[in-house]
Amino acid sequence: MKNHFNSTSAPKPVGHYPHAKKAGDFLFLSGVGPRKRNSKTIPGVSLNRAGEIIDYSIHEQCVAVFENVRLVLKDSGANWGDIVDVTVFLTNMQDDFEVFNELYKSYFSDPFPTRTTVEVNSLPTPIAIELKVVAYINKNKNHVS
Repeated sequence: MKNHFNSTSAPKPVGHYPHAKKAGDFLFLSGVGPRKRNSKTIPGVSLNRAGEIIDYSIHEQCVAVFENVRLVLKDSGANWGDIVDVTVFLTNMQDDFEVFNELYKSYFSDPFPTRTTVEVNSLPTPIAIELKVVAYINKNKNHVS
């Protein structure tokens, strides 16, 4: 039985790890950012010649991250309604949390997954947000999408 998954739709991982790994009825996603597959551009990010962030839109990055999570879930045999826990990494909590929190509320419904949001100094690529997601994929449960 396959226990690790690599999406053919989401951006390739930036390191040596799978997009997701299944353990029992749980699916653990590796960190997912807003990059697009087969592209060097990051939605909502302007970079200078040195590759440093000049400006960014947390709104555009959040939308792209949520879409990438959805793609990884789908390619791993799960869906959005299977998410039970989300860890959020933001590089600017003070400026970006409110926008992120409002978008999060529009993508999830009550009962919301558990969530932890932390600020980090930087992420592996010039992005402002990354999500780590856990999904429960027991197909015998009552399923809400």
